[in-house]
Amino acid sequence: MVSRQQRKPNVIFILSDDQGAWAMGCSGNDEVKTPNLDRLAAQGIRFDNFFCTSPVCSPARASILTGRIPSQHGVHDALMWQSNTSKGGLKREVPADNIGFLDGMPSYPDLLRSLGYNTCFSGKWHLGDSIKPKCGFETWNPMPYGGTNYYNVPLVEDGNLKTYTTYASEVFTDKALEFLDYQHGGERPFCLALHYTAPHAPWGREHHPVASWDQYHTNCSFNSIPKIDESLPSGFNAKPITASRRKRTLAGYFTALEEMDFQIGRLIEWLERKNLREDTLIVFMSDNGMNMCHHGIIGKGNATWPQNMFDTSVKVPCLMSRPGYVPENEVNTDLLSQYDWLPTLMEYIGEAKYTPTDLPGCSFAPILSGEAIKGERSIYVYDEYGPVRMIRSKDWKLVWRYPGGPHELYNISADPNEAVNLFNTSGYADLINSLLSELEKWFTKNVDPQLDGVSLPITGRGQLGPVGDTDAFAYRFPWLEER
Repeated sequence: MVSRQQRKPNVIFILSDDQGAWAMGCSGNDEVKTPNLDRLAAQGIRFDNFFCTSPVCSPARASILTGRIPSQHGVHDALMWQSNTSKGGLKREVPADNIGFLDGMPSYPDLLRSLGYNTCFSGKWHLGDSIKPKCGFETWNPMPYGGTNYYNVPLVEDGNLKTYTTYASEVFTDKALEFLDYQHGGERPFCLALHYTAPHAPWGREHHPVASWDQYHTNCSFNSIPKIDESLPSGFNAKPITASRRKRTLAGYFTALEEMDFQIGRLIEWLERKNLREDTLIVFMSDNGMNMCHHGIIGKGNATWPQNMFDTSVKVPCLMSRPGYVPENEVNTDLLSQYDWLPTLMEYIGEAKYTPTDLPGCSFAPILSGEAIKGERSIYVYDEYGPVRMIRSKDWKLVWRYPGGPHELYNISADPNEAVNLFNTSGYADLINSLLSELEKWFTKNVDPQLDGVSLPITGRGQLGPVGDTDAFAYRFPWLEER
């Protein structure tokens, strides 16, 4: 029998959907109620400069799983045929999808399963074929569509699609706890990936517990959120925000966060009851950031035309906790990315030799043990969304749009809200050239030329198929067509 001291740590990876780094109590928002996320921050590390690889769901999720950027794994935009968030649920049958976008690419659950871990997936998948288990997951309960409402939730069980009327965050947690109860006491460590749809739209009162929604709508001033008079920067187009839309949207968004937080508390309590809290690394992250009236928009990277790289779109919440092992109540300010997660996990469990050698990220596992990162660390973090690419240091951000702009330069240290674009201001040419050189050098090193987003017609309007397919990026949002 393997002793607890000899066994590798369990891993619970929790992913939220469209959650800004600002949207937690522990990150300074005193209006949204997230006591369990705050508890994880108090019992671990909150990463204050953590970035997604692309500010939209499917590419970021693929990067989390594989450690690759979109121009390496080929998922460049939201897989749009898989969504319907109507009040009654899915209005139409979504075509059968046999596309395995990540087939043949090692993922962190693949690697953990090969090392003896018992693996489970529960929640939003949004990466192609969802009926058959993917990426090394043994227990497989995905919500197969890109979007759904919070009631009448579709879920795959034993290869069949079943619909639950229970609130979505509760459904996904119930399935996760079923897995934990089933495997508890076995010899194998476990890896649970729990991917919520919260706090993604829809945000209407009918989609959420009414008492919570009404409490926010009636009693919350939403002073933590910019007012609607914050104008969109010059050169961008987006759907306008009215005062009534702002209030309804924020009531739903905050409610979805609070309800998800409650479900995360159920997981923590299960671990504590089973005396497994110190044996389990809990990681909480979001797929991408979110503007909720920030910069005058509601949405993420594809909420504007052209696509944006505002910090509120690309910065994500990230918490890591394991009492007795991971330092507690710390805030880390290193520039880190989702592409660093896979190598970090593999080093943390003592199996760095199994990390694929062609990944762009670097392990920050020493931080989880209270140590400094070994070796030279990059002072930049990078993002991409098709022809839009970003390089960011702690002080500066350059957003470069191929082939001809518009481009942006921000002094993050002096202008953290990115209100003043300095790109066309005299005196910055040398800085721009230096940042652009670093950006192009990094992407040249890491992209697969066959999957390079710069040369693809990616407009932030969705992806219909693999990169090589005709009209793979032909989807259109109706409101964008009205502009």
